[in-house]
Amino acid sequence: MSKFTKNKIAGVGLGLRNQHFQEFIEDKPDVPWLEIHTENFFAAGSTASKYAEKIRCDYPFSTHCVGLSLGSAEVNCPVRADHLQKVKATIDRFEPSLVSDHLSWSASDKVHYLPDLLPVPYTEEALAIMVQNIDHVQEVLGRQILVENPSSYLAYKDSPIPEWEFLNAIAEKSGCGILLDVNNIYVSAHNHGFDAEFYINQIPIEKVQEIHLAGYDVRNIEGHDVYIDTHGRRVYDPVWGLYVKAIDRFGDVPTLIEWDNDVPELNILMEEKAKADIIISKAKKGRNS
Repeated sequence: MSKFTKNKIAGVGLGLRNQHFQEFIEDKPDVPWLEIHTENFFAAGSTASKYAEKIRCDYPFSTHCVGLSLGSAEVNCPVRADHLQKVKATIDRFEPSLVSDHLSWSASDKVHYLPDLLPVPYTEEALAIMVQNIDHVQEVLGRQILVENPSSYLAYKDSPIPEWEFLNAIAEKSGCGILLDVNNIYVSAHNHGFDAEFYINQIPIEKVQEIHLAGYDVRNIEGHDVYIDTHGRRVYDPVWGLYVKAIDRFGDVPTLIEWDNDVPELNILMEEKAKADIIISKAKKGRNS
């Protein structure tokens, strides 16, 4: 897959949200790269796309998809052709350094689409389907994509493969990269009772090309505290601690501060970025000492 685009971004980036369009155009804050949600920019003539095209002149982009439904098991090309073509047109327009989606499904057929990232059973059959779908997407796009580990709250009864092994197998068999969401690992580890640091240590160093950080909510459901990946808060201290472990293992991989709900003023995001910058800087000094 040597023809696929290589990683060209570095440092700690931010998710580009419409609340901050004008600031990025006028003030040009010191951010090395920005991520956009691909589906928000399908319409080339929309106001959002016009703003993003201006911002793209000053900042490299990565694009994060939420609708490819890579885990769908529909016969005869389960990845919806119309959606995939819109993704292709969008990334051709913005020329992002990285393109990613999720280890999940959301489309049950060519008509019904569920607005959520639903879990995949970790079985050999599901693995084959995921690899087939990722292969198809990469061939259509003409480039490598990254697949992000999910946050999850329930597990299938028939799911014998540990998530980290399933994710590794997808990357190995399809040639895709891994977008490692450290917050998702922490959330899922709490909800399912596995060791988050062990998970990180099972992921091949060379496969991880991007890291996500975000905040979560805690909700008491039937007497149990369930962590919910909401992207609506600052990163919690235990997640920062896990991020230190990730940077120690994977190096200074491009890192994104995600904040999608109750989006704050840009200075709050810059404060979170600064925390990640400090962790990366300390890790570099440690490796060089």
